[in-house]
Amino acid sequence: MQVIGLCRFSYPAVGGFQVDFDNFDEKLAYLYAPARMEERFATFETITLPPLRAQSDPDFTFVVVIGDSLPDEYRSRLEALLADMPQAMIQSHPPAKHRPMMKRIINSVRRDDAAPCLQFRMDDDDAVAIDFVERLRQVATDVRDLAARDALLSIDFNRGFIARPSANGIATAETTAPYQTAGLAMMVAPWSNQTIMNFAHNKLHQNMTTVTVTDSIMMLRGHNDFNDSRQGPSAKPHKLTLMVAGAEAVLKDRFDIDADAVRRAFSAL
Repeated sequence: MQVIGLCRFSYPAVGGFQVDFDNFDEKLAYLYAPARMEERFATFETITLPPLRAQSDPDFTFVVVIGDSLPDEYRSRLEALLADMPQAMIQSHPPAKHRPMMKRIINSVRRDDAAPCLQFRMDDDDAVAIDFVERLRQVATDVRDLAARDALLSIDFNRGFIARPSANGIATAETTAPYQTAGLAMMVAPWSNQTIMNFAHNKLHQNMTTVTVTDSIMMLRGHNDFNDSRQGPSAKPHKLTLMVAGAEAVLKDRFDIDADAVRRAFSAL
């Protein structure tokens, strides 16, 4: 079964943002502001990429979507970050409506297989556990009879952390919230061209059968001042506690995240 992961890296979609902008130039100025981009790179490099590089099953495709307006200095930096990761590819696109574009991108890298396609999405400050791809394939195999009844089935690894990196380390809160982007995947029948981007992540259970797996820590949701989800009036506050050495060891074990590397990266901002 092919596994495809999708990550938007400051892609200037038309729609798809909870923050309102007066015009498109204002959106680009916000997305590409130096302070925001430095924070994005620090998080992407120290939180998102380490567990993807360390996957126990390395057979997956990871598509990083950028805008064709991304300044050259940032594109070159992103290319250098991903140069040693054979699963990763960068796709550059002009601004377009969010969901149709993301659906098209996923299907552009999908193989014409007889087996279901497994898809996940994540933000550029999220992380999945180092055995995420392996466990996803295992669970998908376990539920194939159930999945055969319809075109779509979602698999939700809902146990993990909300995490905020800083120069002091990583502050976290444990979470088992359902249907969050990190840790949520979808199993798509070979004859269907639908994707995980056809649906809002928190509404997957309204459109298909879902299977929840909660036996181990599998996902990490990023939490920072630049999160689009933190900008709206309905944003929920989270009480995060700075991790001590023992807890940091859990992040290293499950995500290959080095808390010292996080401290160094964010101290340099």
